[in-house]
Amino acid sequence: MTVLILAGTGEARQIAQYCATQGIRAIASLAGVTRQPVKLAIQTRYGGFGGADGFRDYLKAHQITAIVDATHPFASNITRRSFEIAHEIGLPLLRFERPEWVPMVGDHWITLTDESEAADHVKAGAVVFLATGRQSLSKFANLSHARLICRQIDQPDGEFPWPNGQYLIGRPPFSVADEEALFRQLNVDVLVVKNAGGAASRTKLDAARLLGTSVLMIARPAPCGGLSVQSLPEIEQWLRQWQS
Repeated sequence: MTVLILAGTGEARQIAQYCATQGIRAIASLAGVTRQPVKLAIQTRYGGFGGADGFRDYLKAHQITAIVDATHPFASNITRRSFEIAHEIGLPLLRFERPEWVPMVGDHWITLTDESEAADHVKAGAVVFLATGRQSLSKFANLSHARLICRQIDQPDGEFPWPNGQYLIGRPPFSVADEEALFRQLNVDVLVVKNAGGAASRTKLDAARLLGTSVLMIARPAPCGGLSVQSLPEIEQWLRQWQS
């Protein structure tokens, strides 16, 4: 009996550690978006499965008996495919759904449903800090009237796609003081961020509040359904049924 953990978040690392210490046979899967991910405490595979058929084949070949989806809240394609295939073949699946961020007193947030809507809220000449990752960068092509700074974990393979922008390389975690100093140095007018939730990455929002910086918050995709929880103790309780 083997649990497959779809990883890629800090919580997934904690779930993997729990399985390792509790004698739960588990395999973690990382999509390979980050080039040098933090090593997990259990056997880990890297890269995609090769589509839906490849995922089915993997589940069968490795005798997977349950799935924990602890991917990023915006990894909607992986989440949806995993849910549909698990339902199709009768595998139990539990989704860890990290609680969303909510605005606090002093925040200046505008919620967007898609990155391309940011252009409606950015003035000409504004400095825009994109904390949304390189995978959605193409959706900001309509921000030619602003200065763009896109933070990446890994060094990009090529130049910034447009003359009005640049990459900034940085690996988290970042403290509130770090983020505040960076935003001051860059004269950031607008922060664009996905509502990923989590305490570790909220520091940029705390810094924006202190500085009075506007935040364009990208709303999460609609949930695909199925069983989900919002805390690690609930995950651990669910996993104990596979404890050896």
